[in-house]
Amino acid sequence: MDYSIRRRTINNMTKKATEDQFNELHNLVTSEFLARVKSGECSTQDLKAACDWLSKNDISGVAYDGNPLDKLATLIPKVDPELVQTRLYGRKDF
Repeated sequence: MDYSIRRRTINNMTKKATEDQFNELHNLVTSEFLARVKSGECSTQDLKAACDWLSKNDISGVAYDGNPLDKLATLIPKVDPELVQTRLYGRKDF
């Protein structure tokens, strides 16, 4: 690679993305995650990446009766913190 091509490459790399470019990338990434999840063939890593993407973009959900988040929440076992403490550290003497 000659010097002039290398210099142009470096100059292009140091330019900040425009808001339109950022929005386009954001839409492409979001669309890709949606396509993978909807296909039913996404991996655990895909789901983790999609969850991270939602989190980093301040997207959260509210579980209300019957929605998918509510159904997921009912599958997760309830944890009793006192029982965990007892099993980890033994019985507390009061």
